[in-house]
Amino acid sequence: MGRDRAGRPYQGDQGSVGRGGPGGDQGMKRMLITAMLAVVATAGVALQPEASSSRLAKDAEIDAAQAAPIEGFAKGGRWNEPFDPFTIAGNLHYVGTETVSAFLITTPEGHVLIDGVLAQSVPQIIANIKTLGFDIGDVKYLLNTHAHIDHAGGLAGLQRASGAQMLASAADRPFLEAGAIDHGPSQGMRFPPVRVDRVIGDGEAITLGGTTLTAHMTPGHSPGCTSWSTTVNDANTTRSVFVHCSATVAGQSLVPEAYPGMVAAYRSTFAKVKAMKADIFLANHDNFFDLHDKRKRQIAGDASAFVNGQELQSFNTRMAAQFEADLAKQQAAPEGQQP
Repeated sequence: MGRDRAGRPYQGDQGSVGRGGPGGDQGMKRMLITAMLAVVATAGVALQPEASSSRLAKDAEIDAAQAAPIEGFAKGGRWNEPFDPFTIAGNLHYVGTETVSAFLITTPEGHVLIDGVLAQSVPQIIANIKTLGFDIGDVKYLLNTHAHIDHAGGLAGLQRASGAQMLASAADRPFLEAGAIDHGPSQGMRFPPVRVDRVIGDGEAITLGGTTLTAHMTPGHSPGCTSWSTTVNDANTTRSVFVHCSATVAGQSLVPEAYPGMVAAYRSTFAKVKAMKADIFLANHDNFFDLHDKRKRQIAGDASAFVNGQELQSFNTRMAAQFEADLAKQQAAPEGQQP
């Protein structure tokens, strides 16, 4: 048992069974273990060896990262500029910044938070959650789309504040726990490392308070890029939702590949997403899903501003074409002039 910065107690490693005292009832122990396994199976999360309840980033490291000035393309991209939180549809809310997404899914039994933006964004995300009438201490699961600093930088601080379990893909877990990725434009840009409590695989789901989120491995942008799908009840209509990890090249090297199998990974993702449908398409940056235009329409009274059943496929087609163009350009570049 630990405590967050406000002094609230939290359980750093949920789902574990404590030891009984000497001479305890062995039958009761077996019943508790059986019940635990049933809960895990119902939630759709694979039972992994228990992770240490210790956070990987110390308080001083998290505090220093939160206080650090915003510089470089993080500043130019307005990654930490404030944005008023709002409800997208049903129990799905936007709690991110002006240009980098974070999504909150609320339930009567606790909440799920997807992505942590930058380390400096943690106070803003917590405040946004509070503005909507919810508490960071009620977040039970932290999910990550991919381990780049603009989406993973704040996860350690959010884990500290909430005590939530961190779920991530096997391929991106090493980067999250190292607090850095070893390739691409953000190579060497360190962020507070975050403890991954559970590794989640393709098609696995978590269920909380009647809401189920399913993980979809969509590698390319990162080796373990993970998209998430769910449904929301919007004005008595069930809407399917797809939160896309990312499908952009974003200046990464395709020739040579930034990581082995990168080109094949992108193409497999485009093929996979081509078979998917969603009423509400969301993404990790504002420009990918026209955040600002849709929000303006919503404020003006368009209750279905975020509903567009064609948008996921339109995005996928556009990104696939852009990928092939980027690949051809890098293949044609003189040796040594690739990214």
